Amino acid sequence: MNHLKNWIFSLLKLVHTVKDENLNWQQLNQEQQLQLRHERILASKALEADLKKKSVELEHHIDLIRTKNAADLAMFKTKCNQDIKDYKQYLASLEQLKKSIQLSYTHLPEAVAFTIHHHAKHLLNQMWDAQDFEHKMRHEMHLINFMTTVHEDARRYLEGENTDQLPTRTLNLIQHNQVSTPTDNF
Repeated sequence: MNHLKNWIFSLLKLVHTVKDENLNWQQLNQEQQLQLRHERILASKALEADLKKKSVELEHHIDLIRTKNAADLAMFKTKCNQDIKDYKQYLASLEQLKKSIQLSYTHLPEAVAFTIHHHAKHLLNQMWDAQDFEHKMRHEMHLINFMTTVHEDARRYLEGENTDQLPTRTLNLIQHNQVSTPTDNF
């Protein structure tokens, strides 16, 4: 029994020794542990402040993008509205062109005037649908050339300079455009 008593006593002594060592270690390192806790709290607060700052910066950046996008959208809508207005003016001009042909060549069947008008609309649509500036300009020059030819034919006929009963230069231009259109790379 003595042996058991000694063994229990040794065990208790060991437990107390470990506790004393732990207490001594905690006392020796108490300042360092407090410093670490303090640094952890400061780091947490710094991280929180940094996240708030980044959040405000991000929100500001998002607001700038929203403002820019709203301005871009307003400009795009204005441009589209102006494009629609321009397109309508082109169509009105083509309608005048058709009337000019009908008034100048009263003997022509309406189908000829409509064909000329249709061809002018086709040229307008090609110009309008062109994706790059260079192609758009080429199509615009075709349209201008065509409309000028139509007006010139009508003027010459009304002034008696042209005795042809048809707007031959205009019709030749339509025929030339129909032949060359499939091979053009516009």
